[in-house]
Amino acid sequence: MATSSSNSNPFSFVLRGLRDRDGGNCGSYYSILDLGDQRIDKLPYTIRVLLESAVRNCDEFQITKEDVEKIMGWEKTSLEQVEIPFKPSRVILQDFTGVPVLVDLASMRDAMSELGGNPDKINPMVPADLVIDHSVTANVVRSQNAIQANMELEFERNKERFAFLKWGSSAFHNMLIIPPGSGIVHQPMSMVLPGVVGFKLHGTLRDGVTATDLVLTVTQMLRKHGVVGKFVEFYGRGMEELALADRATIANMAPEYGATVGFFPVDHITLEYLKMTGREDETVSTIEAYLRANKMFVDYNEPKIEPTYSSYIELDLGDVEPCISGPKRPHDRVTLKDMKADWHACLENKIGFKGYGIPKDLQNRVVKFDFHGQTAELKHGTVVIAAITSCTNTSNPTVMIASGLVAKKAYELGLEVKPWIKTSLAPGSGVVTKYLLRSGLLKYLSDLGFNLVGYGCTTCIGNSGDLDQIVADAITENDIIAAAVLSGNRNFEGRIHPLTQANYLASPPLVVVYALAGTVDINFEEEPIGTGKGNRPIFLRDIWPSSKKVSEIVHSNVLVDMFKSTYEAITKGNPMWNQLVVPTADVYSWDPNSTYIREPPFFKGMSMDPPGPHSIKDAYCLLCFGDCVTTDHISPAGSIHKDSPAAKYLVDHSVKPGDFNSYGSRRGNYEVMMRGTFGNIRIVNKLLDGEPGPKTIHVPTREKLYVYDAAMRYKNDGQDTIVLAGSEYGTGSSRDWDAKRTMLLGVKAVIAKSSERIH
Repeated sequence: MATSSSNSNPFSFVLRGLRDRDGGNCGSYYSILDLGDQRIDKLPYTIRVLLESAVRNCDEFQITKEDVEKIMGWEKTSLEQVEIPFKPSRVILQDFTGVPVLVDLASMRDAMSELGGNPDKINPMVPADLVIDHSVTANVVRSQNAIQANMELEFERNKERFAFLKWGSSAFHNMLIIPPGSGIVHQPMSMVLPGVVGFKLHGTLRDGVTATDLVLTVTQMLRKHGVVGKFVEFYGRGMEELALADRATIANMAPEYGATVGFFPVDHITLEYLKMTGREDETVSTIEAYLRANKMFVDYNEPKIEPTYSSYIELDLGDVEPCISGPKRPHDRVTLKDMKADWHACLENKIGFKGYGIPKDLQNRVVKFDFHGQTAELKHGTVVIAAITSCTNTSNPTVMIASGLVAKKAYELGLEVKPWIKTSLAPGSGVVTKYLLRSGLLKYLSDLGFNLVGYGCTTCIGNSGDLDQIVADAITENDIIAAAVLSGNRNFEGRIHPLTQANYLASPPLVVVYALAGTVDINFEEEPIGTGKGNRPIFLRDIWPSSKKVSEIVHSNVLVDMFKSTYEAITKGNPMWNQLVVPTADVYSWDPNSTYIREPPFFKGMSMDPPGPHSIKDAYCLLCFGDCVTTDHISPAGSIHKDSPAAKYLVDHSVKPGDFNSYGSRRGNYEVMMRGTFGNIRIVNKLLDGEPGPKTIHVPTREKLYVYDAAMRYKNDGQDTIVLAGSEYGTGSSRDWDAKRTMLLGVKAVIAKSSERIH
């Protein structure tokens, strides 16, 4: 829609009045069709979005007519990697110190009432250091305690950074803070005119196949194709079969398949979602009219010219099979029917992305131990963490309802989850709690130990909390390759939990199934999940719901009012947020004693002019890596190990180990962050001859030191350092601390075969 001044816009001659289908006035817009350029008809929809934005915002200063021409000539200019200005009307930023694990009180009270608890008497009855429930006590108490304890612990630990953000909401104009406990968001963005990969979809998903199965398949295909630095645009008649939540699940995996963005053009399904989530009919009508007028709307009933793409991929949705991905990378997809064989191959393969190098005589070893009076056993592949977590998977009604139906059927047939498996449910939105409550399925998830623990990044970012010490000891003392199964986006080494070397991404219903099975070493087609009532063997087919059943439950329980009430309350926060007292000054007053928020050093001594390139002379190699060093290797976001340089810093500043929190929560303190650089316990530095861990060799003295300690010794001696790496350096999240941490260590250059664009 028209927002810039038409007086200064050289394209004011295409400013037009907008009419809806009934002829009503909807305002004005810049018509890219009236530019009269035939190239527009062949542009991908993603490029049309960039073109419309450039035309609308053209002022011959920030955006020029030459910029518009660059975009119009995308088919040629994209090969030249030209820069273009892109002015979004809204910018969404995640909390700079990480995503909190909290819930809103309204949803929590609803859940407590449904589960038989008293919503007016929610008192923690668990240790103060509990992060996620251990599933060993009664369901109602577990849910009450896990939620309330997590909320109070989060505010106790993160009061400083929450106060900083709340101060920012009043110190800056036009800045809205969404309080903790409201949900989470991921967003990639690009300023380079990219190539666009066209991903054609046709056919329909088979019965019982989930959106997660589709997204893991797409991720594997796109990684193989190579889409780093590119847009991926989905098109084809198969789009008609994909709900918006399914599309969002695919788009949210863009960092995992390496693209700048995964894009689904707007169609009738998008408009239906806008209405379902509480948008007014008039608003939706205006959106449709605007997009149709600029040929940015897909109508499957109208003839259309297929856009030109830089390259093409095609997938028949009917070929998608149930699958999971792992054990160390999101794009290492394994079909369920091949999982058992793949797992045994991983045990035997030499250490790598698909190998652990376990000798044959130790591969089937069973370790028995006493778990609070109950006989328990562990072996390679035993599941110790099962988490329904992450933002998009746990905001997708179809897979969340499916997980509830699996739990219901399993509970009715007499299946149980072993008490030493740490289970959790962390939805991406309060709406999820509402429809799980309405459908009556939340109860069954809770019965199996999947208790509501909060809204936000939990296990997926390494915030699962500690395992029971008995289980932890059994794993470490016997070198067990324990497994975690989660509905997250990323499973890179060292990210999920220090004690789970095998981490698999799966749909929420499959997370429940693997929790029930208790192992990843299983062929669900031939082996039972467990034994139910009457000693009856229960197979996957006995508890897996049909797509029709899931659809029926979704349509009768996911209601417009749920979205309206949740969105209306989203900025109101909760009592703990609202009671935070913050200063009103326009300039923030740094606390020199804070271990959470420290004044960053990046602007000290900065001149108005960039320093320009500089030479690197006689540099030492600080670290030498192979391929696929991820953001989780470079800049860990999870727990702070008790023996690490970061832990030493915190102890020296009177922080108790129980209050260390995570690197993600301490992103506001550069002292902590630079001490955790390359601090992943699974990182493999070739200077150590393949030994994993966050250490390196100080070349002049040949001493083995923590990476931070070695870097500071080089820095204090006035010696430059570099990092050497293979291909795909920086795979994973777009973390600014990857660069800032490395720079603070004094590293002058990272020399790699290739790197991820988002890095």
